[in-house]
Amino acid sequence: MSVYKKLEKLGIELPDAPKPAAVYVPAKRFGNLVYTSGQDCRKEGKLIYEGKIGTDLSIEQGYEASRQVMINCLAVLQEEIGDLNKIKQVVKLLAFVNSAPGFVEQPYVINGASEFLVDVFGEKGKHARSALASNELPFNTPVEIEMIVELED
Repeated sequence: MSVYKKLEKLGIELPDAPKPAAVYVPAKRFGNLVYTSGQDCRKEGKLIYEGKIGTDLSIEQGYEASRQVMINCLAVLQEEIGDLNKIKQVVKLLAFVNSAPGFVEQPYVINGASEFLVDVFGEKGKHARSALASNELPFNTPVEIEMIVELED
């Protein structure tokens, strides 16, 4: 089943790719790899959540935020490569969680992104990952994620 059929089945319509907030490009190709810049949980131009996981937001809200971040990453990839079916595999996620002091359950927050990728890409969506705590993130977003994908030859 194509990536687009899976997205449709999940009720997801990819938005336009978010525009950079500063001086950088949303994605960069290097050979068969595409690296995305860090994305946040904006939907229709507004963060769906703001604040720190562990005080302002629950793990479940962070999970939803990380899922929205992945939708935005896919929108960036769509703009860069033109067809998400060209993705051979998701290689790596680097995820940052805006964490309250003492909050140590970042992996459960980022599962929202990882599980979404497996739902969309199946085995090709399984990836290496780092889920790190951050004391602050830009614009008070609860989650920021960048990703690396490999394209078909």
